[in-house]
Amino acid sequence: MKNSSAVARAARMAERVRGRVAARGEGAPTGSQRGEATAGDASTRGGSPRVVVVGGGFAGLGVLRHLEARLPAGAADLELVSPTDHLLYTSLLPQVCTGEVEPRHLAVSVRSALRRTVLRPGHAVDVDLAGRTVTVLGSDGSTHETGWDRLVLAPGSLTRTFDIPGLAEHGLGMKNLAEAIYLRDHVLRQLEYADMATDAAERRARCTFVVVGAGYTGTEIAAQMRRFTAGVLERFPRLAADELRWILLDLAPRVLPELDEALGAGAMKVLRDRGVEVRLETSVTRVAADSVTLSDGEVVPAHTLVWCAGITPNPLMEKVGTETVKGRLVVDEYFNVPGAAGVFGLGDAAAVPDVTRDGAPAGQTAQHAVRQGAAAGRNVAASIGYGKARPYRHRDLGFVVDLGGTDAVANPLGIHLSGVPAAAVTRAYHLLALGAGTNRAHVATDWLLATAVPEQVVQLGFRPPPKATITEIEDTHVYAG
Repeated sequence: MKNSSAVARAARMAERVRGRVAARGEGAPTGSQRGEATAGDASTRGGSPRVVVVGGGFAGLGVLRHLEARLPAGAADLELVSPTDHLLYTSLLPQVCTGEVEPRHLAVSVRSALRRTVLRPGHAVDVDLAGRTVTVLGSDGSTHETGWDRLVLAPGSLTRTFDIPGLAEHGLGMKNLAEAIYLRDHVLRQLEYADMATDAAERRARCTFVVVGAGYTGTEIAAQMRRFTAGVLERFPRLAADELRWILLDLAPRVLPELDEALGAGAMKVLRDRGVEVRLETSVTRVAADSVTLSDGEVVPAHTLVWCAGITPNPLMEKVGTETVKGRLVVDEYFNVPGAAGVFGLGDAAAVPDVTRDGAPAGQTAQHAVRQGAAAGRNVAASIGYGKARPYRHRDLGFVVDLGGTDAVANPLGIHLSGVPAAAVTRAYHLLALGAGTNRAHVATDWLLATAVPEQVVQLGFRPPPKATITEIEDTHVYAG
């Protein structure tokens, strides 16, 4: 009798717990929209499900932060596959080139941000849906496989290049810290060579810098680096101001073609006021060590070409074996990959439908990646029984473009700004988006020092691989084959 009463009390308690869970919307997931559980899940075998996230950028780190905050300890084993131990805040890379921000201050530590996640250093180079494994290539060349019950693919993007003669050998990218540091050293080195050159033509070529791509990165690089090089020219007494030449090219009919015309017009004014030559509806047909051939036939003597002509999804997406569109993994509005139970995709490498834009793929921007990280984290948690999945909805907060100094263009909440107000909004946004108090403090201090202390115009001497090519520095070769 006593035992029967205990059993009854236990049954009533269990029922009350189930009721509370249901009231919070934390029941077991149902339907493919919520990452439907499969027979192979560790959870169905009595263990904790393993959630493997590929990519430590805004999207991937956002997923893991959400899962650590939402899931009770022991509810899932969390792993991150990433070639670096940090999230790189790429929006401020141009300021690394100018020396205004220290490189490490843009690196948000993964180990500081995540407490319960195991970091697996390396590149994810293959996915086996049937075996539920992902192959990881370590920096030492070794490979290993790790199993998963939920797989989150957010490996980001790489620099998009074209089959232009000489581009692979001589083009410089702007996607990571190594490229930003190398570009700074390279530009200063060209000024050094020009300063000691006795031939006027060589001096002019060394002082000519070509930037391809008038989107965010290219426009910011051209504007900020033109300002930087003009400011340090006094350190090179044999160089004249009229020998310094920055050229910005784009096939589009205007600067910042992905943004509204007001922002593009504002950026164009700053570029021209600073002396940047903007060539629209023009691109490059050949790149040599000492010249750049333009699509209109002009040959520009130059030893520098910075390639900022867009991005391409990480090649890993083609290894998944499911549908892709322009290299981006096709997913539904819940981030689920159709035909691959337990697999989610987001960020630059996934074509996430934005229900606020009639299902058109979301833009490949940091703003989307940050929001998708939180939304996908919620849906991954729902797939293992915690919370309720929801479709991705994006509310555009506007855009900011930092042109250096007190110049910027921005449209927060649809309000168009330029000059000092835009610069203030832009820097406030960057500090907020950094996402780590330590990094915010360091970057803010860097900015204050830059206004009060003279610039240290020195080459850092960091040497990338034997050839500072986009393929080598961005490790695109690891996906070959």
